[in-house]
Amino acid sequence: MRLKTQLAIAITGLVLLVVSALSWLYISQLLQQHIEQSYSSTDIVAHQLLFTTREALENGLRNEKIDINDPTAMRAAVADSLRHDAALNALINSVINYSPTVLDIAIADRNGRGLVTAPDPSLEDQLLPQRPDYASLQKDSLIEMLKIVFGPPRVYNVSLELDRNNQPFLNIRIGIRTTFLENALRPWLIGALTYTGLALLLSLGAAAFVANLALAPIAQISARLDAFSQAEAELAVETGKAGSIDTVVQVSHKIERLGRRMRNVEEVFSALKENLDQILSNLQDGMMLFTRDARAVLVSRSVERFLSVDRDQILGASVHEIFDRKTLLGRTVRQAFDAGMSIVQEEVVTETGRRVEISLDFIHDDHDANQSQSLGALLTLHDIESVHEIETELEVSRRMAAIGRLTSGVGHEVKNPINAIVVHLELLRSKMTADSSAVRHLEVIQSEIQRLDRVVQTLVDFSRPVELQLKDQDLRGIVSSVLMLASAEMETRNITVLSEIPDHSVNVRVDADLLKQALLNVVLNGAQAMVEGGELTVRLTEDARTAVLEVEDHGEGIPNEIRDRIFDLYFTTKREGSGIGLAMTYRILQLHHGQVDVESKPGKGSTFTLRIPASPAIDPGLRSFADTSLESLREFNR
Repeated sequence: MRLKTQLAIAITGLVLLVVSALSWLYISQLLQQHIEQSYSSTDIVAHQLLFTTREALENGLRNEKIDINDPTAMRAAVADSLRHDAALNALINSVINYSPTVLDIAIADRNGRGLVTAPDPSLEDQLLPQRPDYASLQKDSLIEMLKIVFGPPRVYNVSLELDRNNQPFLNIRIGIRTTFLENALRPWLIGALTYTGLALLLSLGAAAFVANLALAPIAQISARLDAFSQAEAELAVETGKAGSIDTVVQVSHKIERLGRRMRNVEEVFSALKENLDQILSNLQDGMMLFTRDARAVLVSRSVERFLSVDRDQILGASVHEIFDRKTLLGRTVRQAFDAGMSIVQEEVVTETGRRVEISLDFIHDDHDANQSQSLGALLTLHDIESVHEIETELEVSRRMAAIGRLTSGVGHEVKNPINAIVVHLELLRSKMTADSSAVRHLEVIQSEIQRLDRVVQTLVDFSRPVELQLKDQDLRGIVSSVLMLASAEMETRNITVLSEIPDHSVNVRVDADLLKQALLNVVLNGAQAMVEGGELTVRLTEDARTAVLEVEDHGEGIPNEIRDRIFDLYFTTKREGSGIGLAMTYRILQLHHGQVDVESKPGKGSTFTLRIPASPAIDPGLRSFADTSLESLREFNR
């Protein structure tokens, strides 16, 4: 059997099951409703009989003198009153003659003996038979109701009690025969079954028609999949087997094969997107790719430096949402987009004095002869200041490398004469007497030679190649260690350290000892700049590629005329300074492919910024050490 036929049969069977369940529920509710209506109407008749019986007793016993202590006389008087009451007898006869379900009516005493029995008076003064209560029939299931109503004849009672002095006195009984109930229910039941049967037939026909109609487009879907997949060889094989394979199975196989191809394409696309993101993240220039409706779909990480807006907020936004018309850069880009004109390396000076070079290229379809509408646009933001800074740093690096080579050679050549002078100085001293006046001059010469030797040794050490011991470190731990080392001097100088360190790890790959030395030099330099004490702020932040350390003091600041010389070796403005600390810091940052910048306002203070390339996450042990150091630092600050 074909899968299409199986699906049609399954849908039809499901519809048949649903319609059958609904039909069964409908008949059950309808039968129960008729039983309840029959019970309600019989109960109303019972209450009418109870009322009429009470009236008959009041009228019949009103003028009778009865010994209430004689049960026999009392029963005889009650029976006589009921049997001769015209209204009661008329009501009983009318109910028996006109009610379709009532079999008989009886009024019994408290012992169950009949006082009035209709239509059979022979049962008077006899024990009446016990019958089940008609109310119990309502609690049965549909199957049980049908068995009772359409089964062997049975009689049910609807009973009401008449009390006297809160004691049972009389009992009104109305007998309902199931055959009478069957005759009353049969017409509507036959009609309900007829409608249910027609509903089942119509639902089966409709289900079969709709199933075939719904499955009919499968052949068209198969043809569309053939055109979409463009696998001619495989399709030829499948076409040759079309006579033996069901259409639904063919479509299933084609969809499965197409799904595999789409997954492969998705994997390739994901790999390309990841590689593209890595390439864009390493670009210094900001690049933004826009769609036809001027919405950003590709944004490099460096765009954040130009616009001061998070990259995730730019993606999906339009040009008019990204660029503010109040800024020169925003007006230039928006006017070019509105006019559809390209921009070729146009230099713009922003409100902050930053020089940015803009290039805007619109992408057109080569097959469109008129090229009236673009497919998108590519915007490039080039930081001229950054290029100038990089060129300056490269020039400084080249000069320092040359100076290093020169000082290394000079130091080697100077050390040899110094050693020879020291040897001959000792020989000269051994030949002179202790009371000679020239000894004092020899001591001065020796002191100056030693000072010259220390200078040369420092110069040699500064220019000597350093072998870095690079390891993955949490920069928070290094900062915490440096601040703990400098805490004693901070207390001596009455300086309060304010540390702003994030709760998450900041991972770098550095030589921890050298980086501690570089940071300690900057921290101590900031502390020494605040002669009268104050607050020293150490701030640690990070972006996607760089960890940033800022050391801010509130000292006297650095004059503009000497700011470019503060990282020169041996340059210092302090009376007891050596001029080596900041130069060493600059060299250590260079060795780690980082950089150190300074911003200073005379009279207000300086801010040194150390930028270190970030690295992937470190292992839990190092993170635990950093967290412990950070917590110790916070305790120290408190």
